[in-house]
Amino acid sequence: MKLLFPISSRLLPRKQVRSGGAFRFVVFTALFFLPAAILLISGCGRSKTGETITDRAGTQVTIPRKIGTIISTAPSNTEIIIDLGLADRLVAVDTYSAELAGIRGEPVLIDFAYPDAEVIIGLNPDIIVAAGHNQTVSGDDPLKMVKEAGISVVYIPTSNSVDDIYEDIRFIAEVLQVEEEGAELIRQMREQIDVIAKIGAAITPQKSVYFEISPFPFIVTCGQGTYINQMIEIIGAKNIFAGEKGWFSPSAELIVEGNPDVILTLGNGTDTSEEIKARAGFETINAVKYNAVHSIDANSASRPSPRIILALRQMALAVYPDVYEEEN
Repeated sequence: MKLLFPISSRLLPRKQVRSGGAFRFVVFTALFFLPAAILLISGCGRSKTGETITDRAGTQVTIPRKIGTIISTAPSNTEIIIDLGLADRLVAVDTYSAELAGIRGEPVLIDFAYPDAEVIIGLNPDIIVAAGHNQTVSGDDPLKMVKEAGISVVYIPTSNSVDDIYEDIRFIAEVLQVEEEGAELIRQMREQIDVIAKIGAAITPQKSVYFEISPFPFIVTCGQGTYINQMIEIIGAKNIFAGEKGWFSPSAELIVEGNPDVILTLGNGTDTSEEIKARAGFETINAVKYNAVHSIDANSASRPSPRIILALRQMALAVYPDVYEEEN
């Protein structure tokens, strides 16, 4: 399997490098990350009629013995499926997955929040890999009719940690019968994250960080129990809202009071850093005074998939430019 992120371009401490050498991000996008319990995968062995398993949402599902065609209803799941080498089996994806690197041909596009059951049934896929937010946004199970039609649907709840992402990859790989590819993808992620974590663990003193997921006027950030908070810790920094839990909306006063050394924001097509620096009262924040407000790739930061590594690298370089440096 080709490395998703070649080790030759990993982050290294500056001293080891030779000289020369993603509400605007709408409210439901923030809700995309609502916490969900980590559930154990269980089930019996495969049979000619299929296998009954427990999906990541805790629901028993009988999946086909052979998987030929797949529908993905969320970009994070689509990215995992692509990175497992199964892009050619995708017959339909959600609209946010349409432009993903690795998509092949022209799969049918389905609505992210309200997938059309009739269209999906007409495609007769072997399996649908859905996400917890598909139910959350709709307030009901939009794929109920699809399941009643006899099509297998497995749900992947929102991941709360990097380990959850590993479990999502492992589960999807098992369901799609590419367990070895899943194990290799996880190995690659671990190897590259470990490189950054080792550097981060040695950093002292740590800088404080405020990570703005959704900008004014619908400000959303995160506390403990979220994978972004964990990513802040991996690079060797501390979240000013680490004492809070989950995804929430802080007041401007709390942000100013937290006085972060660095502010990170999702760059979802527009640069919000100048707007942040121009907010009333923010001129007293160290990150604003010292021009340490940086945009991080919105897609890789907001989608719990192997591609969080791009966001992790950008975060490391933004917070500690004197410690981390790209090799080549």
